[in-house]
Amino acid sequence: MSLDLKQVPNTPGIYKFFSKNKIIYIGKAKNLKKRVSSYFGKSFKDRKTQQIKILTDQIETFSTTTEAEALLLEQSLIKENLPRFNILLRDDKSYPYVHFSMEHKYPSISMKRSKHAISKNFFGPFISVQAVKLTIKDLQKIYQIRNCSDTTFSKRSRPCIEHQMQRCSAPCVNLISEISYQSDIVSSQHYLSSSGKKTKSLMTSQMHKLAEQQEFEKANDIKKRIRSLDLLYQEQSINNSLISIDFFTCVTKLDRTGICILSVRDGKIRGTKTHCLKGNQLQDIDSLFQSLIFSFYQNSFSLPKKIILNIKPNNLVLIKEAVRLKFGKQIFISTSVNLNTRKIAKLGKLNANQAIDNKVNHSTKYSFAIKDLISSLGIARQNLTIEGFDVSHHSGQNAVASSVRFSSNGPEKTKYRLYNIPKELSGNDIGSIKHVLERRINKANVTPLPDIVLIDGGKLQLEAALNTFCMMLKKTPIILSIVKGSKRVRSTETIISKDGILEILKDSPGFVLLQQVRDESHRFAITSNRKKKNKSIKKSSLDNIKGLGPKKKKDLMNHFKSIQLIKAASIDNLCKVSGISIKLAEEINTFYRS
Repeated sequence: MSLDLKQVPNTPGIYKFFSKNKIIYIGKAKNLKKRVSSYFGKSFKDRKTQQIKILTDQIETFSTTTEAEALLLEQSLIKENLPRFNILLRDDKSYPYVHFSMEHKYPSISMKRSKHAISKNFFGPFISVQAVKLTIKDLQKIYQIRNCSDTTFSKRSRPCIEHQMQRCSAPCVNLISEISYQSDIVSSQHYLSSSGKKTKSLMTSQMHKLAEQQEFEKANDIKKRIRSLDLLYQEQSINNSLISIDFFTCVTKLDRTGICILSVRDGKIRGTKTHCLKGNQLQDIDSLFQSLIFSFYQNSFSLPKKIILNIKPNNLVLIKEAVRLKFGKQIFISTSVNLNTRKIAKLGKLNANQAIDNKVNHSTKYSFAIKDLISSLGIARQNLTIEGFDVSHHSGQNAVASSVRFSSNGPEKTKYRLYNIPKELSGNDIGSIKHVLERRINKANVTPLPDIVLIDGGKLQLEAALNTFCMMLKKTPIILSIVKGSKRVRSTETIISKDGILEILKDSPGFVLLQQVRDESHRFAITSNRKKKNKSIKKSSLDNIKGLGPKKKKDLMNHFKSIQLIKAASIDNLCKVSGISIKLAEEINTFYRS
């Protein structure tokens, strides 16, 4: 069906795309005509846009005064209609809140789930159930609020274990007056809606006022609570300078987008929320952050004083203006990370990456990396096998070489191989590489050669590998070498081939895969080298002395630390070792004297 786009206005607003009278996509624009027309141009768009273009048979628009108003309306309509192609952060789940049962004479504190705060007795929403439980625990430590049900409360005849642990003031058996308990409830609610420093300041002034009125017992109770508050901060604080701040971190890899939101209040991580979305959503970072922010914050109570984004949107002013319009508060939103926030920002990035790893299985990860490598190399293949070779020796001794094999399924450990290097080549890396590759080529009829051979080393090692394959085969695999960077920093490493340096992005999945192959071949080689070295060390001249078993040899070495000191030891000193008799000491002494 042809669509008439002439009626679309040149104003800010929102647009709805319909398919068979059902909304399939809602978007916002600074200029509706330009934005809507861009969907129906002749140039090829991404897969999602192409599908929207094909399915759309009706368009509706709604104009607004500003783009910020359009953004708020867009987010509201997406939540209400859940269109098929607005896939980001579809979240119709309920959120955990801290709830006070204020209808009771002695209110209790508990966790309740709700889509929105139903009344002023709901404080939240919090990011996770764990965050609510920790908050309730904190409030009990400071204000001793009950957390039992009304039924349990009415049946109590003596204080429970919560009172013994100083987490409840036991109103069930009248150990606290109604007025005092209600005062604690008000204080705990104030704690939830303000910073810890402000709470401490109010408690301190209250304590001084009571002391002036000679209410010393009550003043001492508040002093204890202030001490509990300080102790709580010492136990849980990660950075006392972070009073009220949320971190939004977005990363992409393996054709997925990982998101982590970290909320820090009074130096403590109050909770985390993660998402894993299909595709690289960072291509439209503005839409991503807009969806995140306006789906995450439900009311002004949940807003922090500061929001940090790990990537700068193209229109940060729009987000700030929309937040101000919706919540009536000016929030500081930034992308800068300083010394105080660096640790949390790093934690956010780690968890955003982990969100992707948790969703992507082992084979998918390697399959994606292989496809990326095929694309980077510009070859016509559906799949690749890679073998990595490395040589390891200790000061020219006990030299071994390793061969590890990777495919789209990851490491194929049944095809790992070890090669002993002849003594005359030990310490000669170039000669060792040639020797190992010759042996590998000779076994090609048993295990077919890989598509890529990766050598750990520089130009000399690469040339040795190229010469070996050219001499023995007409058709050779792709031969690459990975060169260590400046001061062995991974980000400065390069991949070279017979044509020179390969231009591969350092953080691309293909490049990371080649690094992993190299690391695995190095690990396998060095582990074998150490085993070989330890095996040779176990043999010593003590093996030639009759009467010395493994335990006595071990005890002698533990006592004297070296063969030289055992040789120089007197019979009396040898006898000091457990299990060494005079006769055996004489045997040892005679053996080394002769």
